[in-house]
Amino acid sequence: MAEEGVQVEEGLVPVLKWDQGLFEQITRGFRFPPEWDARYPRQGQTAADAPPGYITLFEELFLQGNFRLPTTDFMASILHVYGFHISQMSPMGMVRVRHFEFLCRS
Repeated sequence: MAEEGVQVEEGLVPVLKWDQGLFEQITRGFRFPPEWDARYPRQGQTAADAPPGYITLFEELFLQGNFRLPTTDFMASILHVYGFHISQMSPMGMVRVRHFEFLCRS
């Protein structure tokens, strides 16, 4: 995903360069229910522009980090214990937590 910067009040925030086809593929492929109201960002929006009540999740989290929704109770507990929000997880961090969960369950 190529990014360019736009000046916002807090500083330089990268503009989201989404591919609507990939967005639809993710929402269909990962079976997002309609009540989640997943939204494709408007042109020029940044990750900081999520409407109230929404969060920004990046495609790499799903495609490279093996993240799935709804998340497991284990994942929610790990995030709570360490004080992280899901939007702060990198794909590699997600892989490590998922591997840890798989090991604990096995």
